[in-house]
Amino acid sequence: MTLTITIIISLIIIGFFSGMLSGLLGVGGGIIIVPCLVFFLAFNQKMAQGTSLALLTIPVVILGMLQYYKEGYVDFRIVVFLAIGFIVGAFFGGKIAISISEELLRKIFSVVLLIVALKLFFSKPTNKKVETKVSTSSQQIK
Repeated sequence: MTLTITIIISLIIIGFFSGMLSGLLGVGGGIIIVPCLVFFLAFNQKMAQGTSLALLTIPVVILGMLQYYKEGYVDFRIVVFLAIGFIVGAFFGGKIAISISEELLRKIFSVVLLIVALKLFFSKPTNKKVETKVSTSSQQIK
């Protein structure tokens, strides 16, 4: 791909909006960047997904995460275990994605987005209060 000024500006705009949504909603790569690369810049599904994953390997979301951390909304004990699962899952997910057809991959991607969207849209807020805010004071974390 030749990086014209139009493509560079498009990439910056896509990055900006996905960064905003990442900081705002905790989303970005899969549901924003991948579809934007496919629809606006004609990436194939595998190239879009690979590019999105490469972006996530760079600590670009650290500034958004720091805002949550300052307010006590990040528990690194949980992050460590999620990261272990995420690393292993991403490895196997990448192997599977590369081995299946572009058409099947796009359909799987679309169905996952649709299921998540419908679940969020129709689910009722829970009345159960779960306190996950971590104190950033000198209290000892158990």
